[in-house]
Amino acid sequence: MDPALIGTRLASSAISPLIRKLLVQEGPGAGLTERRVRLSGLVSFRGEKRTLTDRDVRKLATTLVGDALGGPGEPPFPRDEAEAVADALARTLLALGDLDMDDVQAVRLGHRALADRLRSAAGAQGDGLSADSALFLDSVTEWACLHILHFFTQRSTFVARSLVEQARGQAELIAKVDALIARTPRPFAQDAAFERRYHAYVAKKHGNLTIYGIDLHNSPDAWPLDVAYLSLEADAAERPAHDRFPAGLPADIRSAPAGPRPADQALAQQERVLLRGVAGSGKTTLVQWLAVSASRQDLDERMGYLRDRVPFVLPLRTLTRHGERLPAPDRFLAAVGCPLAPPAGWADRVLSAGRGLVLIDGIDEVPEPERDRTRRWLRDLLATYDGGNRWLVTSRPSAVRDDWLAPDGFTELTLSPMSRAEVTAFVRRWHTAAGPDAEAYEQPLLDALRTKQDLARLATNPLMCGLICALHRDRRGFLPRGRKALYDAALDMLLARRDRERDMGDPTGVDLAEAPQIRLIQRLAYWLTINGRTEMDRFRAETIVLDAIPAIPDAAAIGKPDAVFHHLLQRSGLLREPGPDAVDFVHRTFQDYLAAKAIVDDWHIGVLTGHAGDDQWEDVIRMAVAHARPRECAEIFTELLAAADRAPDRRAQLRILFVAAAALEHATELDPAIQRTLLDRTARLIPPRTPEEARELATVGPLVLDLLPGPDGLDDEQARMAVITATHITSDAALPYLARFTGHPSLNVRSQLIWAWSRFDTTSYAEEVVARLDQENLEFTVTSDGQVEELLRLDLRPSLLDIREEVSDELLPALLTDCAPTQLNLTRSGAAPDLRCLSSLTRLEWLNINVAPEASWSLGDLPAEAPLRFLGIPCSPEEGLHGLHRYPTLRSLSVDALTADDWNELARLPHLNSLSCEAEALSSCPSDLSFPRITLVHLALDAADPSWRRLTEMFPNVQSLSLHAFSPGPLDTSPLADLPCLKWVHALGVELTGTEHLSPTIRILT
Repeated sequence: MDPALIGTRLASSAISPLIRKLLVQEGPGAGLTERRVRLSGLVSFRGEKRTLTDRDVRKLATTLVGDALGGPGEPPFPRDEAEAVADALARTLLALGDLDMDDVQAVRLGHRALADRLRSAAGAQGDGLSADSALFLDSVTEWACLHILHFFTQRSTFVARSLVEQARGQAELIAKVDALIARTPRPFAQDAAFERRYHAYVAKKHGNLTIYGIDLHNSPDAWPLDVAYLSLEADAAERPAHDRFPAGLPADIRSAPAGPRPADQALAQQERVLLRGVAGSGKTTLVQWLAVSASRQDLDERMGYLRDRVPFVLPLRTLTRHGERLPAPDRFLAAVGCPLAPPAGWADRVLSAGRGLVLIDGIDEVPEPERDRTRRWLRDLLATYDGGNRWLVTSRPSAVRDDWLAPDGFTELTLSPMSRAEVTAFVRRWHTAAGPDAEAYEQPLLDALRTKQDLARLATNPLMCGLICALHRDRRGFLPRGRKALYDAALDMLLARRDRERDMGDPTGVDLAEAPQIRLIQRLAYWLTINGRTEMDRFRAETIVLDAIPAIPDAAAIGKPDAVFHHLLQRSGLLREPGPDAVDFVHRTFQDYLAAKAIVDDWHIGVLTGHAGDDQWEDVIRMAVAHARPRECAEIFTELLAAADRAPDRRAQLRILFVAAAALEHATELDPAIQRTLLDRTARLIPPRTPEEARELATVGPLVLDLLPGPDGLDDEQARMAVITATHITSDAALPYLARFTGHPSLNVRSQLIWAWSRFDTTSYAEEVVARLDQENLEFTVTSDGQVEELLRLDLRPSLLDIREEVSDELLPALLTDCAPTQLNLTRSGAAPDLRCLSSLTRLEWLNINVAPEASWSLGDLPAEAPLRFLGIPCSPEEGLHGLHRYPTLRSLSVDALTADDWNELARLPHLNSLSCEAEALSSCPSDLSFPRITLVHLALDAADPSWRRLTEMFPNVQSLSLHAFSPGPLDTSPLADLPCLKWVHALGVELTGTEHLSPTIRILT
């Protein structure tokens, strides 16, 4: 019987006084002391305050049982069992004094659990009773316990005691949790501890740079990266950025033209970059630099954007060594041989938080059939971790087409060849690192690089510069001519002369001449190349060498095949172990060179021409021509022309013909008829049709300058392609050809000429090209103090300037004062850029300021009297836009974030008709403001953020709308149907839905 049902027979007004008699009334000693009082001290039939005897308790039980039987209706149990039930109930109630707990603990138990404790303390009470009597006994016990607990909660000490108990319980819980945490550290604490170890590991692993040949005469064979690193420049796509926008979009909100920029700053401006560069151009060194920079605590201002980034260096040559699946994030470290074991889920947490720096090195080192699989792997990573992380992918220029990663939001950049200034800096650093013995060779080499064009043409990347420095010193100032001769000399230096000149004897116990070593090592190069790999298992490498030794008498005579392999691996200077049980060449260039030699030695001409369209074989084909004898050369070129005829498409045909044409310079002797045929075939493809074709054609070298037409007879686009080709031939021989285009009417052609300045010697290019340029509407991109000095020296005063952060604060004011520009795109670094030099530019009509997001600057730095029509300030000044109304001529504004006060300031601009901002900024606009004069809007948005919908009420007369998404997802355009004046929508990286609701007259461009 439920206690509630008992309550219908035993009213609370009757049972409560009876139960209350069981308990001591409040008073001194009844629980008011500081110490806890057990229940045995609270009952009235025990202890010093006893007011009832056992007999009295039994009488109370008899009264309760009698009251239950005396109620109306059917009795709850047989009347003849009344005495037995009363006796059992009395014994149960008496057990209350035996419970070892206090009132707070009893209340915490609840009435049912307390009743169970009483029954257990009283022992078996239902023996001999009928089922109804036993049920009544259980129910009346629970009913009594309910009243007992009610009495406890009414005691004046109960609340205070409960709070004390609660505090004690919390203290115990906290202590236990702390102990648990001590035994099992929190995930983020584990992560932080691991990241400290990981950063130290990355800094040590990637903190040195191998400089080929620098290990002669007891010099170190590795350079500290922070000393060795030379910041190179990268070019964006050749097409000006504003060409991506439809006609009619005012120049005010077009992106600034692309131009040279420091390669290590590429990820500061874009989250995703595909970086192209030829062999030895510094791609892997850049990856090392970024990884090490992210792992340092004391980052300088230039690299500050990498702070709190976690680098993942993923060389694809290693990850695809066995052709296995590319790793998921939880296997990134293990896949590249990192010995550290991260906490479970660490990589996922890093990438989910947007803290990752993912450096994927060497798309070109993945076999071509596997590149689509690699792209799918990358896309899966991007889809899973799409927010905040930085992604860099490197590749040789022609390994993948121009738009290979464009749909995934990647900006494509190409590492520029080293300028004369960069070559000079590299040579000086090399000789400093090589020690005092090398000092005497530094200046003679610099003089040779200035006077010998054939030598200067080779010194266009760090690898070749390092080899030239090493060989020049090794040969006491005498250098071989041509690329093949340089490689032959390098092999002689590494394989034969290095240990001999260092008096090392035979440290491996093997004395093997240069020629047998080359024969063995080129077997490895051939296997790697024919299988599309750049890394192999040590076991396979050892097997290849051991199988070849019996056919090479000098190697077989040693009688220790294992020792021969060990010698090649440890002492050749060409092979290395990049990880456990792995072997590769110290640089891909040596692999290509020796693979070509193996092909020519064994005359595998079919293998060579069969891969003529494969980008991984370009250097192999060139070096094969260099190795071949005249009759072999003729056959190679004849077969290449036939392969071009069989090519399945124009792109493959172009690649084969351009590779063949580029290989001409390596032919020692060639039938003039074959040479003329090849050049005639190549000339039919000139000028190229696309920037990609133009860059491929430039690989032919200065020879192609004789084939390039122009400017007469070329339309504007053909002229641009011809100039792109010539500006990628970084030789002074290109200057006379480029100078013919300095007065070209096409702005794109002249822009290409100014962007290429940093690829050539600053002074020569300034005198022969820059000084002759038609300046009308031409924006001059200035990337160095040397260029500033040349503009000042030549008294050139361009009115449109794009000044990059490499221009120093010392020369910037002089340039601005001298030019007094009307249009200025200014990039400054640092937390507090000095912009005071702008205050004197009273002719300025167009101004775009690029500073770091955390930079501190003020609108007061801007010229107060300037007739500004456009202002771009992605990073808002300290005081916001307060005071902007002093530029009443302002028509266009580009800014990221806006506050309510900023919107009110915009409302005071009488001619503002164009606005570019983040869509999120619309949410801060006061509801009573609208901008009917603004007809052109450019929004950067998150597709999931509804803020952009406010534009229909804020800009009711908008005619042109440009949308750029920084996160994926569809965008419903149906709200745009409320804009009666809308004429076109341009969407960049946005998937549009709901376009069926828009007027058919609206032009939609994606």
